[in-house]
Amino acid sequence: MKDFIYNLKKFRFLFWELVKKDIKLKYRSSVLGVFWTLLEPLLTMIVLTLVFSNLLGKGDDNFPVYILCGRLLYSFFSNGTKVALKSVRKHGSMIGKVYVPKYMYPLSAVVSNYIMFIISLVVLAGVMIFEQVKITVYLLQAFIPMIIILIMTMGVGLILATFDVFFRDLEYLWTVFLMLIMYTCAIFYKVDNLKTAANEMIFKCNPLYSVISMFRDAVFGRSIMDNSYNLWFSLCFSLGVFLIGILVFWRKQDKFILYV
Repeated sequence: MKDFIYNLKKFRFLFWELVKKDIKLKYRSSVLGVFWTLLEPLLTMIVLTLVFSNLLGKGDDNFPVYILCGRLLYSFFSNGTKVALKSVRKHGSMIGKVYVPKYMYPLSAVVSNYIMFIISLVVLAGVMIFEQVKITVYLLQAFIPMIIILIMTMGVGLILATFDVFFRDLEYLWTVFLMLIMYTCAIFYKVDNLKTAANEMIFKCNPLYSVISMFRDAVFGRSIMDNSYNLWFSLCFSLGVFLIGILVFWRKQDKFILYV
């Protein structure tokens, strides 16, 4: 861990250059550019609201905000892990020519997507104002699930980036698994409407749902400590998977050159 932190500080300039490069490449061929970061979640929210409001959100005036909270966090986790997964192979030519701490590739990919996620929160703020969601002091607690999901995405991204070097089919398997995760995150439906013993267990075992639930609590004026299980479960999972990710990546990184 000491070497990890030392190298990160030593190569911090290169790290931020990789972050800027990822952002520029993402919107290089886009007419709207970074503006698409704001438009895409807004359009998705509108579509999901029109489709599901009468079925699953009837009587809830703040259903668009509810959807958008879940969609933004899930999209960051999904996009962040997918780009991290391919990051080592993507920079395979560089790995063979010059020494760079290899974990910078998945971490910079996650951070570039996190910056886009932060920018997209402007849309959430606008929709909250439009829907007249009451702003309370508990909104300040939103930074806690935002930090937790960053750590979680980095940890999962490191693990995926490691194994994708050796098992190229992991990219397709992870896409399918992300779909399963999406349906267990209650993005466009209320958990209370589906409350059974089996369903409750599924939600309790999904750390991403816990993060989304905390974020929604903060947005809608509830303390995240009202359900401390969500906080401690997601925090412990995120820290655990991050440490595992560092360990796995560190042990396997010397073999990357043989496969990329």
